[in-house]
Amino acid sequence: MKTINLRYGKHRDSEVVFIEFEYDSTLLSHVRKLSYTRWSKTHKSWYAFRQDFDKGVFFQALKPYAFINYSGLRKEADPVLKDSERLPEPKTHNETEVFNETDRIIEPEVVQLVDTFRKWMRHKRYSRSSIETYTDCVRVFLTFCISKPFDTLTNDDVVLFVHDYILKKKLSYSYQNQFVNAIKLFFREVFKSCIEVDKLERPRREHKLPNVLSKVEVGKILNALSNLKHRTMLSLIYACGLRRSELLYLKPAHVDSKRGLLLIKSAKGNKDRVVPMSEKLIELLREYYKFYVPKVWLFEGQYAGEQYSPESLAKVLKNACKISGIRKPVSLHWLRHSYATHLLESGTDLRYIQELLGHKSSRTTEIYTHVSTKNLKNIKSPFDDL
Repeated sequence: MKTINLRYGKHRDSEVVFIEFEYDSTLLSHVRKLSYTRWSKTHKSWYAFRQDFDKGVFFQALKPYAFINYSGLRKEADPVLKDSERLPEPKTHNETEVFNETDRIIEPEVVQLVDTFRKWMRHKRYSRSSIETYTDCVRVFLTFCISKPFDTLTNDDVVLFVHDYILKKKLSYSYQNQFVNAIKLFFREVFKSCIEVDKLERPRREHKLPNVLSKVEVGKILNALSNLKHRTMLSLIYACGLRRSELLYLKPAHVDSKRGLLLIKSAKGNKDRVVPMSEKLIELLREYYKFYVPKVWLFEGQYAGEQYSPESLAKVLKNACKISGIRKPVSLHWLRHSYATHLLESGTDLRYIQELLGHKSSRTTEIYTHVSTKNLKNIKSPFDDL
């Protein structure tokens, strides 16, 4: 029997899964049938973008024709867990254990249910990232409960999963919250069981303050970048309070230089919004556009028409912090938090900040009042009177 080897890799600055096998006309025809597979002349291999690749679906499509070797995917076997979602405590498991555990998603019943859930979410027009996150959560939960008929699952099984999987592995609040949201949606809308969805409780809410840089620190980061594209990308995130995905999905047509506005399409919650751009930012964008002449996306990767990758953008910021001597663990979202906080400190009304950030609730925006130093600096400590 033929073997298909899967491994993570990079192609044209994008994270991909390479699909490697010796030439076989039958295998070739079935790999071609998959809508998300492409051929790379550079690597002489078939591949799929990581965000489009579903291990379970791929297995179901190819298992009659070849042995699927997943060993090249073991380094990042848990599809839901991200580095930022781990708590700082030592790990209680190794990579092989996680892979063996999640590799059981090839159970046909799990694959079928996850695929049904994916189709339902696409039908309801959920974002691609939400679909991937929620289907992965449901996949891991069903795999954990594989020894029991799914239609007999109860709330006690969810509690057991949280205790024996999430808490035992010391995973974060946000990780647990994603699971509860996904399970509630799946068992309410797609698959009926004995689980009482309305009684499923999310973990106690965390009250963390946003991380904020000073204007001086932001200036150091932006001035540390000699590459025009890199400086323009980070400047736009800070100057308009953008999320990472919002920046990467911008197109040249979204920049209205005459009116000084930036149009952000289909942002979080599938909402559009506009934010103002200063003349200084517009001049930077004009300089960038004349030099790079983007074809499809405002910021493209190594090749024309290819979207700039999130991983590369994160590396740009990391390199800028290193050059500027800032040792804080700065992320791209810190720039968005800094934008909102600096607006508040300059006297901008909270309601306008809510609109600029695209927040659904004003309570989300109010968190910036806790990190603004404008009023805190006016408070006199009783220590000074001693």
